[in-house]
Parts: sequence; structure tokens; C-alpha cells
Amino acid sequence: MQRITVQTSIKSNIEKVWDYWVKPEHITNWNFATDEWCCPNAKNDLKPNGNFSWRMEAKDGSMGFDFTGTYDTIIDKELISYKMSDGRKVDIEFSQDGDHVNVSETFDAEGTNTDEQQRAGWQAILENFKKYVET
Repeated sequence: MQRITVQTSIKSNIEKVWDYWVKPEHITNWNFATDEWCCPNAKNDLKPNGNFSWRMEAKDGSMGFDFTGTYDTIIDKELISYKMSDGRKVDIEFSQDGDHVNVSETFDAEGTNTDEQQRAGWQAILENFKKYVET
């Protein structure tokens, strides 16, 4: 299975980046790729075998889905690994580098959309996260 990596560098500290990534009250503010979409609710049980469910939907109500999965490994402020409900794996690494935090997300590609479409979508969400943290 093809693995795809997206990454960004955020001007912040690791504590803030981690909190904004894992706390539902923050997830709802960044977990969408474009301004036409939103994340109206998020549940996050951040521990091995804990589950998450983030609702992603178009603001006009035309479509939406629940992004769900189960955590495998959590290393505080360093690594989050999980399996999406369809069995694909995701690994997210966090590292402080001076006054920036590097976030790298590697995921198993799915067979419906091209790798480039998937990379662009995941990168857009990551850039939305960066914008939210830095604002």
C-alpha cells in the first residue's frame, strides 16, 4: 500500500501545538480543508485503543461524513498513531525545532482518489491547522 506524507512547520511551542491538535474544542476550529467545510463536533479519547470521531461537513449541508478511528500509540507531544475505520494507518510526528514545531503526517493512501488529490486534501487540512495555531 502506498504511503503519503504531508508536513508543515508552525511558529509556536510544542505544548500549544499538541493541545490544539488533540483537544476537541480546538479540533472543531481547524479540521477541514476549505472554508466551505466545517467540523461541527469532535470526540477524542486520546489513549491506546481509544476512539475518535470528527464530523466533517459542507457548510451548505450538501455532504458530510464522520472521520473515525482507533488510536494505537500515543507518545506525549511526539507521536500519534491510529487506524482509520477502514483499516488504513496514520502516523503523526511532532518535534520542536527552535521557535517552530514540525508536524509530519504519514497515511496509507486509499484507492478512490489519486495520490496527488489525497496529498493536497491532507496538506490543506494541515495548513488550516497551522493557520489556526499561529493566529
